Amino acid sequence: MRNICKIRNFISFKACETLIHAFISWKLDFCNSLFYGQSKSSIRKLQLLQNAAARVLTQTNRYEHISPILCNLNWLPVEQRIQFKISLFTFKILNNSAPAPLSDLVQLYKPTRSLRSSSKNLLCVPSFNLNSYGKRAFSCAAPRLWNSLPKDVQSATSVSSFKSLLKTWLCQLAYSDFLH
Repeated sequence: MRNICKIRNFISFKACETLIHAFISWKLDFCNSLFYGQSKSSIRKLQLLQNAAARVLTQTNRYEHISPILCNLNWLPVEQRIQFKISLFTFKILNNSAPAPLSDLVQLYKPTRSLRSSSKNLLCVPSFNLNSYGKRAFSCAAPRLWNSLPKDVQSATSVSSFKSLLKTWLCQLAYSDFLH
């Protein structure tokens, strides 16, 4: 990050954005689903890295509010990036484009009798023993996140449309104060 900062004045916005995505963004996304359900202080270091990258890219000083900058860049905060990744895996599982071991971790909700919820494409949220770790497991987190998604996002027909709808919805949640 320091090296990018040193050369920022000599490169274009697009070149800097490419460098940041090549060297910083992938680190934010690598295994970030393991951070699901962690405390805010655990995620804070990753968020500070993303904030610093946005400031370098836009050449903004450190005292300006970062949320409008992230919103203009169309970057999700780290917590929403984690939710995005888990929800995308869940969509791929439901559309048979995920590895078999992941597919075994989620199950469609099928009530024993006819209920209104039976046609809502919901997933079963399994019970868990450990409150600290059990709720963070993919088999519990994925159904919980999937069931909280709006119906129009869940009913996307392709991966690209799902990504677009999901990112729009998560941006609206994260930046509701800055979007008009």
